[in-house]
Amino acid sequence: MSRISPPVPERFLSKAYQSVLAKGVSKQTVTFMEEALSVMQDIASQGYPDEVCGLLIGHTSTKGWLVEEVRQVENLNKERAADRFQLDPAGYQAIDASLRGSGKEIIGVFHSHPDCPAQPSPTDLSNAWEGFVYPIVSVVQGEVAEVHCWVLTDDVSAGGVFQKLLHHT
Repeated sequence: MSRISPPVPERFLSKAYQSVLAKGVSKQTVTFMEEALSVMQDIASQGYPDEVCGLLIGHTSTKGWLVEEVRQVENLNKERAADRFQLDPAGYQAIDASLRGSGKEIIGVFHSHPDCPAQPSPTDLSNAWEGFVYPIVSVVQGEVAEVHCWVLTDDVSAGGVFQKLLHHT
């Protein structure tokens, strides 16, 4: 990762953005296989200046998530690709079908934040599913600046918000 710090647009400091974040760090963790983390960062930097997205494949346990593989999925949001993503459902379904019988499963969704911090937005919260891990890759001037991982504290309909997860390889 670069030594570039992501800019923090004013909206990230707003009450709306702060209200989607829980205090503290989750006791669960995310472990990335080295190649999976590298692939995710490469996808994010190559997609700059647009948001890109994809799926995390691996295993879950009571301790957290093991990310063994990352696969890019098309961002269908062409109008606001610089600051929004819409994961292609057909891409999700194709990857899900390819995993049947493999012992692996889809365990999360990643996306990039071009020229913004790796912090979830209210839009990210409205599209999140309980039980998945959500890495966000901040890309500044085409270089990965930071990666942070997030998990929902509860179902969104029950008032769930994002809590930060520690991650490592």
